Amino acid sequence: MSNLNFLLFGVYPYVALAICLIGSWARFDLSQYTWKTGSSQMLSNKGMRVASNMFHVGILFILAGHFVGLLTPHSVYHHVISTENKQLLAMVSGGIFGVICLIGLLMLIYRRMTEPRVRASSSASDILILWVLLAQLCLGLLTIVASTQHLDGSVMVMLGNWAQSLVTLQPTVAAESIAPVSLVYKLHVLLGMTLFVLFPFTRLVHIISAPIWYLGRRYQIVRQKSS
Repeated sequence: MSNLNFLLFGVYPYVALAICLIGSWARFDLSQYTWKTGSSQMLSNKGMRVASNMFHVGILFILAGHFVGLLTPHSVYHHVISTENKQLLAMVSGGIFGVICLIGLLMLIYRRMTEPRVRASSSASDILILWVLLAQLCLGLLTIVASTQHLDGSVMVMLGNWAQSLVTLQPTVAAESIAPVSLVYKLHVLLGMTLFVLFPFTRLVHIISAPIWYLGRRYQIVRQKSS
C-alpha cells in the first residue's frame, strides 16, 4: 500500500469530516442567517417543482442506500441476502434512483444557468455545488457500469470494509481494504469526501436544518389570496 493511498483513504476522510463538523458549527454560530437553502422558486417557478422533487427523491434514496450498504457488516446482512444479490439490488435500485436524480439535477442546472433572474441571484458556491453534485452522480452511475464486470460482490465488500474500518478508527485497515478497487470507485469516494469539505460553505447545510426546523416550525402566512 502506497503512502498516497493511505493519505487519501485513511487520513483524508477524518480531515474531511473534521472540516464538515467544525465548519458547520462555526457557520451556525457566527452566521446563522445564512443557514438556509435560499429558494429561488419565487423568481421562476417554471419546472421547479418537478425538478426539485425528482432530485430530492433520488438523492435521499441514494444516501440511504449508501449508508445502509456501506455500514452494514457482512456478518449481519448475509443472513438475509447473499453478497451477489445485495450487489444486484444495489445496482438496480441505485441505477433507477440515480437516473431520476440525474434528470432532476440536470433540470435544476439548466434552470439556474439559463433563467436570467435565477442566475443573477446565484452565488458562485450555488453554481459550483450543482456541478460537483453532477460529477459525483455521473461517477456513481459509472460505478454501476463497472460493477457489471464483477457480479460476485467482492468490490462491494471491499468498500464496506473501508467504511466500517474508518468508523472503528482503523485508518490503515481502511486504506488497505480499498487499495485493490478500480479508479472509478476511488474517484467516487474521493469526490464524496470532498463534498463533506464543501458542505459547511454551501447551501448543502439545509440537509441538516430543513428536517429539524420543519418539525418545530411555527405556522406562517406567506401570502393571502384576495377574495
